[in-house]
Amino acid sequence: MGGRRWLVWVTAVAVLGGCGATGSGSGGADLDRLRQQARDALTRYDQAVRDAGGAQGFVPVGELTGQLGDWEPANGDNNKQALLAGQVFPATALPTAGQQTGKVVWENGRTQPVPLMSAEEALAQLRAMRGGGCGCLPLEVTAARLTTVRIPTTRGPATASAWEYTLKGTAVRLTRIAVAPSAAIVVMPPAWDPEQPHGGLAIESATGTTTSQRLTVAFTGAPDPGSQPCGADYSAEAVESVNAVVVIVIEHRHADGEACGDVGARRTATVDLAQPLGERAVLEVQQGLPVALTING
Repeated sequence: MGGRRWLVWVTAVAVLGGCGATGSGSGGADLDRLRQQARDALTRYDQAVRDAGGAQGFVPVGELTGQLGDWEPANGDNNKQALLAGQVFPATALPTAGQQTGKVVWENGRTQPVPLMSAEEALAQLRAMRGGGCGCLPLEVTAARLTTVRIPTTRGPATASAWEYTLKGTAVRLTRIAVAPSAAIVVMPPAWDPEQPHGGLAIESATGTTTSQRLTVAFTGAPDPGSQPCGADYSAEAVESVNAVVVIVIEHRHADGEACGDVGARRTATVDLAQPLGERAVLEVQQGLPVALTING
């Protein structure tokens, strides 16, 4: 498969009744913990908005790095680990953009001019966000060219300027969004703490309108309703700031302690906001990251 794939950090959660807590049970202590977790996420997001000058024009969803092609068997394991750890370095001087600004174009025709990073600055951002060791050989970048990629955002899919990198010893190429940090809202998730993992059921997307206070969120949950064994019903609540909304999904299981299979299904829940959504982003509760948002009407 030679198509473009976005590299996504995945946080595994149990989604089935009786198969481990998602942290979304209806217990008061759990819910209070999730509310605090949501408030912490809003604090990080609000800071990211301030760091970008106070505007939310371009909020990419998911990873900013893409991969073109598949790793060859001879070096695939090493290269995969190197990329996941952010061990990607220029082997030679890489170009600047050749232009100070690019643009983001949404499917509805909306366009936003944005400042661009150099190829080396984009790589440095990748290393800073991944930053880890892997005991592997780093990837070496031998060339870069400015191109465009399609990426999900909090206002639907968009096309944005990106760097495409050629790597030593492989036909695989990498892409990285070239939009400068001053114009893109990029949220750093909290550090993973195995002693106090971030709980909750992470929503995957949301649908609503800018003028409505009602929001529908989608997530992976139990296949059957709560009236059936191993099933569950779901409700939701929102914790809000002027810049974003964190949605907490509350699971109402058929019964605790049931032995259930590892099967999940797409489920939805509706939440009422205190204020119309407006231009705010919607965040999942586990890491406080933006999710894809479909605006109707």
